[in-house]
Amino acid sequence: MSAEGLLKVEGVETYYGNIRALAGVTVHVNRGEIVSLIGANGAGKSTLMMTICGAPQARTGTITFDGTDITKMPTHLIARRRIAQSPEGRRIFPRMTVLENLQMGAGLDNLKYFNEDVEKIFTLFPRLKERQSQRGGTLSGGEQQMLSIGRALMARPKLLLLDEPSLGLAPLIVKGIFEAIRKLNKEEGLTVFLVEQNAFAALKLSDRAYVMVNGQVTMSGTGKELLADPSVRAAYLEGGHH
Repeated sequence: MSAEGLLKVEGVETYYGNIRALAGVTVHVNRGEIVSLIGANGAGKSTLMMTICGAPQARTGTITFDGTDITKMPTHLIARRRIAQSPEGRRIFPRMTVLENLQMGAGLDNLKYFNEDVEKIFTLFPRLKERQSQRGGTLSGGEQQMLSIGRALMARPKLLLLDEPSLGLAPLIVKGIFEAIRKLNKEEGLTVFLVEQNAFAALKLSDRAYVMVNGQVTMSGTGKELLADPSVRAAYLEGGHH
């Protein structure tokens, strides 16, 4: 394992009952990279995210994080290794305030940094600062997405997993969220693994990317290479951006 290799998914198969959702997936994320996984709806992208987090567990293959095999580890122990996820559909706590949601994200061992970390998130997402005493359920979709990312960041992750952060959001909001991810990566060196249907935005942001079709990785390359690839353009970019 190279010094910079942070996450290694090797030949992973995941099943729901008898249905194979991932068919021998291999993906690597190096320290300090933004890596994205693009593909159509139902390709298995979210399943890979959930498998990394241990629910469901991989039936075959291995997942190594920061030099430790986490393949069969329970989810709460994986989270303790400082992998944080902003899940698809945001899943914030609607009855809790913005500040309480952020508190839920802070690990017990990070409480001494709590005020400092909250300030950092309010700087990154000023809208959350304005809404800090509002209930999560009263926020707009974009604000909820910011809160979901903010909550994940409160765990001070070594790896941030983002599952469909742009889903259902207006282009301007998406732009702001992607800018925030870029900033975290550049200024804090945060490693990000991003699952995204908005292939254009994801590839522009990413150092490297993988394309998933029917539970298999069919292509990989730098963000730029995949943006320029005719087959990727035809499948994921045509009719959108050029």
